[in-house]
Amino acid sequence: MSIGNSPDDNPSDDNSPQDERSSVEDDLPSVGRALQQARIAAGLTVDDVSNATRVRIAIVHAIEQDDFSPCGGDVYARGHIKTLARAVDLDPARLLARYDADHGGRPAPTAAAPMFEAERIRPERRGPNWTAAMVAAIVAVIGFVGFTLFSGEDGGGTKAQVAEGSTPTASKPVKTKPTPTRSDIPKSDPSGSAIAAAPQDKVTVQVSAPDGRSWISAKDHNGRLLFDGLLEQGDSKTFQDKEKVDLVLGDAGAIQLYVNGKEIDDEFQSGQVERLTYTKGDPEVG
Repeated sequence: MSIGNSPDDNPSDDNSPQDERSSVEDDLPSVGRALQQARIAAGLTVDDVSNATRVRIAIVHAIEQDDFSPCGGDVYARGHIKTLARAVDLDPARLLARYDADHGGRPAPTAAAPMFEAERIRPERRGPNWTAAMVAAIVAVIGFVGFTLFSGEDGGGTKAQVAEGSTPTASKPVKTKPTPTRSDIPKSDPSGSAIAAAPQDKVTVQVSAPDGRSWISAKDHNGRLLFDGLLEQGDSKTFQDKEKVDLVLGDAGAIQLYVNGKEIDDEFQSGQVERLTYTKGDPEVG
């Protein structure tokens, strides 16, 4: 007679290692709760975390409440989670895995082919077609001169003088205003004229999204928020201040900047976050 338990009587055999891992994952706090607990344990305030990471205070508060809508999308939300996790000494990979599980998985990467195609078909900025305008003007002048000479011969003035024995006089050529050639036309400086048009006593920043969309934030010299939101493709925003304008670009590669009327030629990468400051005068990054 056996006094031990048979394998079928041992309830612990019914729990597989996979079930145990699943139970541990279920016991983990949410992403926002984990970040909040780690911040408090580190003795940091929300202001401390915001200053260390440059993530706005409102977004830090929202993420700690598991509200990711102010981030502007999954890509930005994942970037903020990674930044905040490092600031409070948490493993970013573990929090990102939890975020993906709660929000339908990791977002699929953008295919390379459409990106290259979009870059290739980007419309090229072109100035006025002076060559076509010059050719049209020359043709118009030649036609006018030819018509004038032909009309004078039909009037019979020259033939009548010859028949009467008088010496024919040479007709004066029609004076036409010389058409300026391309080299004679003064070259306009669009950047210089635009700077002259911009107020000299203020800093003017125009932010456009011609080829995509991006979250942007703008503040004046007092730190007052001028704009904070998503700039859709084709939209444009203009900000002015008497001293400076601070910008944060969520996707700098999709943004086109004009500062004090002059285009900024910096080669920003797609998906790159840029923090910029511009002041009066020629555009200079602060």
